[in-house]
Amino acid sequence: MSNVNMEATNILPILKKKLAFLSGGKDRRSGLILTIPLSSDQTSMEELSATLDYLLSIPSEKCKARGFTVIVDGRKSQWNIVKTVVLMLQNVIPAEVSLVCVVKPDEFWDKKVTHFCFWKEKDRLGFEVILVSANKLTRYIEPCQLTDDFGGSLDYDHSDWLNKRLVFEKFTKESTSLLDELSIINEGDKSSSVDKDKSADCALLPSFDPETVLQTGHELLSELQQRRFNGSEGGGGGQGGPAWCPMEEELLAQPQVMKLLDSLREQYTRYQELCRQRNKRTQLDEIHAKVMQVVTWLQGPGSELLKTQQAIGDSMRAAQALQQKHEEIESQHSEWFAVYVELNQQIAALLSTGEEEEVAELKALQQQLSDVCYRQAAQLESRQNVLQAAQGFHSTTQELSQQLDGLLGMLCADVAPADGASIQQNLKLLEEKLQTVEAGLASVRQKGALVLEQMCSQPSWSLEETESPPGDPQDNVQQIQSVMEEMQLRKQRCEDMVDVRRLKMLQMVQLFKCEEDALQAVEWLGELLDALLKTHVRLGDDSQETRTMLDKHRKFVDVAQSTYDYGRQLLQATVVLCQSLRCTTRSSGDTLPRLNRVWKQFSVSAEERQQRLELALNFHTAAERVFQQEFVEAESLDEVDSSGKTLLDRLTTPIIFPDGSEQYFGSPSDTAAAAEGVRERLLLVEERRLQLQEASLHNDEEEEEEVLNGQEARLDVIGEELSEKEEQEEEEEEAGQQDEGLERATQDC
Repeated sequence: MSNVNMEATNILPILKKKLAFLSGGKDRRSGLILTIPLSSDQTSMEELSATLDYLLSIPSEKCKARGFTVIVDGRKSQWNIVKTVVLMLQNVIPAEVSLVCVVKPDEFWDKKVTHFCFWKEKDRLGFEVILVSANKLTRYIEPCQLTDDFGGSLDYDHSDWLNKRLVFEKFTKESTSLLDELSIINEGDKSSSVDKDKSADCALLPSFDPETVLQTGHELLSELQQRRFNGSEGGGGGQGGPAWCPMEEELLAQPQVMKLLDSLREQYTRYQELCRQRNKRTQLDEIHAKVMQVVTWLQGPGSELLKTQQAIGDSMRAAQALQQKHEEIESQHSEWFAVYVELNQQIAALLSTGEEEEVAELKALQQQLSDVCYRQAAQLESRQNVLQAAQGFHSTTQELSQQLDGLLGMLCADVAPADGASIQQNLKLLEEKLQTVEAGLASVRQKGALVLEQMCSQPSWSLEETESPPGDPQDNVQQIQSVMEEMQLRKQRCEDMVDVRRLKMLQMVQLFKCEEDALQAVEWLGELLDALLKTHVRLGDDSQETRTMLDKHRKFVDVAQSTYDYGRQLLQATVVLCQSLRCTTRSSGDTLPRLNRVWKQFSVSAEERQQRLELALNFHTAAERVFQQEFVEAESLDEVDSSGKTLLDRLTTPIIFPDGSEQYFGSPSDTAAAAEGVRERLLLVEERRLQLQEASLHNDEEEEEEVLNGQEARLDVIGEELSEKEEQEEEEEEAGQQDEGLERATQDC
């Protein structure tokens, strides 16, 4: 263990100068290497001596017995300073020094050291001194044990070492002091008797925070173990030398820190247990007093407050006032229930760590407190449920009463709508109000049943109570039932009135509907007339098309007839409904004259249209017959021409309505287009007439050509006969010549 009188904090400025240091390296004899790096500045021997004293106080006696190898780095210093330092080692650590290696600068002291030979002074100095160059220092010390200043591979950080040293000494000092204080506190508690009147805090408090000291120790131990691990992992013997190991001081500091931590944890655990025991004893007394305080209030003033509140009110405002009063009572109870929750948590915490006698006492207190609190909470909750149900009942009743008043006002008002849509809207509104009233009455019944159920399910008071609570619950029951019966009677009266009003409004809806449909029939018939006059102009390009258009026209007329009949029936129904409703102010008005006027105009127009189509059909049929026959008589052509001209004249004739007004079919351009089609047919008929005349002339010419052609044919026949005779004569001459030649040839042979 390090010298307690020598602390790094006392000479911290000197240690920061790094006048000497223990790098952790070892010589071949396993002795520690002490390095004294001399600088070019003047070195204070007093500061160097203090540094050496502190460094030599760190290693153990066993480590010191193996001796030190001192490296005096004089490469940047003067010879007389080096000599003074070596001689000072004789006074400071003569017995512990085994070897002093003076690192000299290259070829600088060769002449000056001849007059003083350290090896001759070995007996007087007590250790061997050698002068060696930096590059030859490895002859005496392995490279892995030398720092990089001497070409070695050993890592050394003086600032890091100094910081760790300060932490170690601080921890050692604080932990030792804390151990003494905790031991006094713990031993003092053993010798003294238990005093229940003491406060929960301990009589003595340590000067240092144990948690902080323990954390510092663990961090220090972790740093030391980490350095040891890294060192043992990265270090290795070089060239057969001993393996590198951490600094001796660190190997000694680790078990020392671990021992202090173990002792500190043990004393701190005892100290914590002592504080827990004292706190537990104090908590038991406090808990008992608080439990009795809570129980006394809940069974006394708390219960009395609840017993005085039993009414449910006869209106929404009264129920809200009762609810506000109950919330005030709940607020007072909440404060005591918060104390109960806190006490219950404290008791639960003590039960898990208490002794047998303490556990029995705590369970009895806990049971008593829970019974009283739960019973009082049940009473509060039941009262709250009753008040909430009563508020819901009164609110629904008030809303239903307003709905019934609104429905009654609507039924008492006169019905004078302007049209069927407004009647439909009023009827729909009436039905919706009735449905709303029915739903409201059902809700009142449901809320009333809930109030009765909540009042019946209220928990009874304890058997110790001899007097019944103020207020009779039966009065509340009768009040609820009376309100529900009254609402039922009001609803039934309104429902009867709604039936009468509904029938009348449905008849009015039907009346307006008939009037609207009759007007619609007039509009439809007018649209059919307008379509007939404006679009039904064409007469067809042939008989087939004209016949098809005539069939469509008849169907068109049938549709108009159906529309007219429908309008007449609607107007008759309107008269019947007005008589039923005693509505003398309403009548069909000008709808019937309009309907008749439009129908007469349509009938005249349809008749004219049909006659024109029939004329067109006769014209096209006669024309097509003329075109199809090969021989046509002139009378037929004249007939077609006459019917076409009649049709053209009819197209230019206007329609004369019963009121004397005139109207044409379509626009002038449409009429011209229809007439153009007829004229084209007439032109074709005229062409047919010309063709027939030309054909007659052509037939006469063909007869003359046939006579001439016959004469020419006869001349051709005579010429052909003459040619044949000449050919026969020539053939006979050739045959005679051939016979003569044969005869000559025969004679020659």
